[in-house]
Amino acid sequence: MAQDTSSTKTTKALDDYVLLGRSGLRVSPLCLGTMTFGEKFGIGSNKEESKKVFDLYYEKGGNFFDTANFYNLGDSERFLGDYVSDKRSDVVIATKYTLNATAVQKDKRYNPNFGGNHRKSLVENLDDSLKRLNMSYIDILYVHAYEYRTPIEEYMRALDDVVRSGKVFYVAVSDIPSWALSRSNSIAELRGWSPFIGLQTRYNLLDRSLEFDLEPACAEHGIGIVPWGVIAEGFLAGKYTRESVIDSTVTRNESIKNHFKYEKNWEILDEVIAISKEINRSPVQVALNWIQQKPGITSPLVGARTVSQLEENLKSLEFKLTPEQMKRLDDVSKPTGREVPFPYSFYDNLDRFVGPNVEMPSKFGSISTTYNFGKLR
Repeated sequence: MAQDTSSTKTTKALDDYVLLGRSGLRVSPLCLGTMTFGEKFGIGSNKEESKKVFDLYYEKGGNFFDTANFYNLGDSERFLGDYVSDKRSDVVIATKYTLNATAVQKDKRYNPNFGGNHRKSLVENLDDSLKRLNMSYIDILYVHAYEYRTPIEEYMRALDDVVRSGKVFYVAVSDIPSWALSRSNSIAELRGWSPFIGLQTRYNLLDRSLEFDLEPACAEHGIGIVPWGVIAEGFLAGKYTRESVIDSTVTRNESIKNHFKYEKNWEILDEVIAISKEINRSPVQVALNWIQQKPGITSPLVGARTVSQLEENLKSLEFKLTPEQMKRLDDVSKPTGREVPFPYSFYDNLDRFVGPNVEMPSKFGSISTTYNFGKLR
């Protein structure tokens, strides 16, 4: 059996709570995603099996649950509402609006105003979510996606209104470009409205685009990051090999098939597997632990269809990759060439032209360490 060579045996537990962004809200260091609560999307579990996943997370001290009005066409919220009915004050519930359920339901008339970020969509979807959850308030309401149609002033003012009404305590956003994120919070701060305290966005060893613009924007605005897609649709679990994917029927998931196309992804997976063998941990746990240690990350979002899947995810809290192991993963997954957009492709020369040996604020650690300029203070 390989020895655990990590420098620290335990990083944290589910009940070692962290603050979400520039707020006093205490949440667990892993957030339980509940898209798998329900079977209408074909990727989840029935109510009984989902309850087992909920119970394990909660009994371990977990308090941070993520859902959305769209997940399993409302079943995710219904299941979660039933599970927390006698423990409402003990949990932090985050849900989302933006996506339009009537756009995918063949038995319902399409309602163009039931989706989007505008005030009508927000108010009606929030009320429907509260009914499904059987709650009088939601801890965090996310804008599920920036959809380029609703003025930023409109949704930020509407969000502030529902906070002032007491139906929502905090607001956050998911899947938004950095310029819109910064403008949203700048407007909120200038006008005394409720700012976004959290961001959900895609982030994993195969996709480090977060580090270019979004992570520095979050650092500047004090926004906590709740990354999703942390094991790249299961690619980083290590169950696929170069040989097995020759058979195109190895998976029907088109997202995973796209990962198969690039040799760099396989090189990243090779390094994840190598480290996992060295420390007697699973590839999933290594990939999750790497994310937990990255700048700005508050609470990675993990989903589990079964209790065993959740148990494996939770074990990522039991150890800490060494700086040397982190560097190996950083190096093999570092964006290069065309993956690095301008002006970041210029930053290797920044010290040369601006001046060397000048300290860099620690909040911009992701840029400084990834692109080799500035010394962190």
